[in-house]
Amino acid sequence: MEKLRCEVCERSCVISTGGLGACGRYGEQDGGIVERYPNQYLVACPISIETMPMLHFHPRSKFLQISSTGCNFDCPGCISTVIVKEMSPASSALQRLTPEEVVCKALDNDCVGIAFLMNDPLAGLPSFIQVAALARSHGLLMGCSTNAYFTESSLAALLPHLDFINIGFKGFSDQAYAACGAASVQPVLRNLKTLHAGGVHVEVSCIMHTGNMEEVRDLARHLAGISPTIPLQVMRFIPLEGAEISREPSIRQAEEFCAGLKGILEYVYLFNSPGTELLHTRCPGCGEILIRRDFYGPMGAKFLDACPGLSPDNRCPRCLRRLEMVGAPAATVYQEGDFEGGYPFTRALEIIEAMLIAMGVDRKATVVRAWEDFLGAGDMGGFHRAIQKPRCYIDMVRHFGSVAGVAEQGERLAVYLERQVARVEKDLAGVRHRPRVYYAMGTPLFYLRGGRLENQLAETAGGISVNRALEASGRPGRSLSVEQLNELDPEVMVISAFISSSVDDFYAECLRLGITAQAVRKRRIYAHPAPGWDFGTPRWILGLLFLAHTLHPELCRVDVMAEAEEFYRRFYGTGFSPAGMNRSFGKPSANWQWGSGSVEQALMPQTVQ
Repeated sequence: MEKLRCEVCERSCVISTGGLGACGRYGEQDGGIVERYPNQYLVACPISIETMPMLHFHPRSKFLQISSTGCNFDCPGCISTVIVKEMSPASSALQRLTPEEVVCKALDNDCVGIAFLMNDPLAGLPSFIQVAALARSHGLLMGCSTNAYFTESSLAALLPHLDFINIGFKGFSDQAYAACGAASVQPVLRNLKTLHAGGVHVEVSCIMHTGNMEEVRDLARHLAGISPTIPLQVMRFIPLEGAEISREPSIRQAEEFCAGLKGILEYVYLFNSPGTELLHTRCPGCGEILIRRDFYGPMGAKFLDACPGLSPDNRCPRCLRRLEMVGAPAATVYQEGDFEGGYPFTRALEIIEAMLIAMGVDRKATVVRAWEDFLGAGDMGGFHRAIQKPRCYIDMVRHFGSVAGVAEQGERLAVYLERQVARVEKDLAGVRHRPRVYYAMGTPLFYLRGGRLENQLAETAGGISVNRALEASGRPGRSLSVEQLNELDPEVMVISAFISSSVDDFYAECLRLGITAQAVRKRRIYAHPAPGWDFGTPRWILGLLFLAHTLHPELCRVDVMAEAEEFYRRFYGTGFSPAGMNRSFGKPSANWQWGSGSVEQALMPQTVQ
């Protein structure tokens, strides 16, 4: 049996006749290695470049995002798991687009370029190179986000067609790369040097968790040795899939860590930390804020505004230092649709997955069938609107249960949710005072949009959402000023259960900022007992019970932890353990595993009490 070595990435898979490489996207055919699913795309839509994220390359400009499925790495807690591991590359959800069609789509949407992101272009490199070459010939800019585990030959084939790149480091050690299925960090360091020397605009991103801070610091020192002006995007770790929540640093820890890196590199940015000022670009010369950005969902940022005096060649109006930035900010910003652009797309798939897992589904194929129906309908906006309202969310539970062939299990879950909502409404029917509730994500000065489910839950639980009085923009909200928050004067503050903070950290930040709202004075600040209790997953019903009991303990007498135990036993077939939770929407715990369908059979419909 003939064996061939794949030369796309440095994993250098040996592929036998009829076999596949580790990524599952290359196989043997007619004595050579071929791409098995060429020109297949799961996503092809416009984005603003900061969504990718790229911060120093044509700021605020519109690019066409393209994404497929698969990856040459297998990283613990991967944010793209649903598309790199769980979505079938042969799924009907993917659309075939020739390089000519991709380029036409970019031009028709007035994009200045094309960016490959979410999964790695190494999983479909020949198709990507064809698109890149054609795009450049039509005057479009071309770039990607990648782990950069290219072989020297594959990078040489791509390099002439590349304008910008975000290299995602997994750490700065061979051990960190071994955890992802790779042998060493050295190929990435080699390729970083080649790309930078080749004139490609390079930005570097790196996950930061509680166990690798020194590695990230070493990476910063290495970058400084190449050029201290290479932007470093520090991605505060969000523990998803099988990752332990203990690996998640707090926002305060992450901010303090990044502040220290600014003595090494001139441009250090912090992601996954709503409300942080460390997404802004400051002049390295005088410290003036020249570009302001906001949190825009996991791994994303949004351009807010530029300093009025910033020159077309990006010079600081105070000290005339020129920013190391390619292109002036575009005149207008592109606004993505709900769940469109960047990683929020994967959250949409996770929410559907969460519904089905709570119905007892433990087969990937069953979930993929529902994803295909959803993506085929092409109504992400309608789905996003529906899941913001408890009863509309319940309608979606019934819909996807039917689509996935588990309608009875879906009805069982839907009836449970309906009865718990009705229970809360009945308990609070005679409520005399509804406190003003402010819902924040991560830090005090990042509010969640008024129409979101979290605020709907606060109102169903007997509160008045002050978030509704704020501008309904951003994703999932936006920052506000201390003055605005003090003027709202909420009686209660609630911290999001997705990107969260401890009550102590949140309260300390309120004091540091000078927030004097009644909720701070009386320390009525609350965090949910576990992640996933207020958005995305059906576990929002537990968040509703928690909020109702917290706001009106005299009316809603409920043992929230006992309710959580019952919910987990009934819908997941296991006990509830807060220590085993992480921030996944889809999976109910860090140790949840796909099965063979036995759970679907075991959790057949029962009478809801």
